[in-house]
Amino acid sequence: MELFDVIGPVMVGPSSSHTAGAVRIGYVAGRLLGEKVKEAKILLYGSFLDTGKGHGTDKALVAGLLGMKPDDYQIANSLEIAQRENILVEFGEARLAEAHPNTAELILVGESGNTIDVVAESVGGGKINIAKIDGIETNFSGEYPTLIVHNQDQPGHVSEVTSMLAHKSVNIASMQLYRSYRGGRAVMVVECDQEVPPDGIEWLTRVEGVLKVTYFEGTI
Repeated sequence: MELFDVIGPVMVGPSSSHTAGAVRIGYVAGRLLGEKVKEAKILLYGSFLDTGKGHGTDKALVAGLLGMKPDDYQIANSLEIAQRENILVEFGEARLAEAHPNTAELILVGESGNTIDVVAESVGGGKINIAKIDGIETNFSGEYPTLIVHNQDQPGHVSEVTSMLAHKSVNIASMQLYRSYRGGRAVMVVECDQEVPPDGIEWLTRVEGVLKVTYFEGTI
C-alpha cells in the first residue's frame, strides 16, 4: 500500500471520484485534442449523471479542459470561465453499454477544427482510465507519457513506432494494440518512461498509413 492509497489525492472536494477524477478526465481529453477547446459536448453516465451535479462533476470536467489541476480553487468557477473564453459547452446523457458507473464521454472540437471523442472512467481515488478514443477501445491511465497512433491495420506500423522510440532513447513501459477489424482502423497506445520528443511525433505523422498521432505528456 502506498501513501496515496491512505490519504488520497490533493484536491478541491467533495469527491475524489466525482471531482478530482473528473478534473483529470477533462485535462487528459484536452491534451489528447492537442489544442485549445472551442466546443465541448460532455455526456455523463451512471453515477456521474445521477449525482454529478451535487459533486460538481460538470464543473470539474470543464476545469480539466481549461487546464486546471484537481487542487485549483477556480474549479467552482470553471463554467463561467469557459463562457468568458467563448468555449461552447453542452451537457447530456451518454448512451453506453455496460460502462463503469463514473464515466464521461467528451466530444471535443479545437480551434483549428480538429476533433476527438474520448470515453473515460473515474475509477477511484482520483485515478482514471481512458476507455475509448474515437470509438476504438483503449485502456490507459494517463499517468505516463503516452503516445497514441491511429493507423491503417497493415504490416510495419508497430516497427516504425518502436524504431522511432529506440532512436530517441525512449523506453516503452507498455504497449497495447487495438483494431476495429482486420485491415481496418487500428490504434497503438504506447506508455513510455520518458517524454517523446516533438520531432519524433512529427515524423510519425508523415508515415504512410498513419491517420493521426496524439500525445499526452503524463498525469497532473
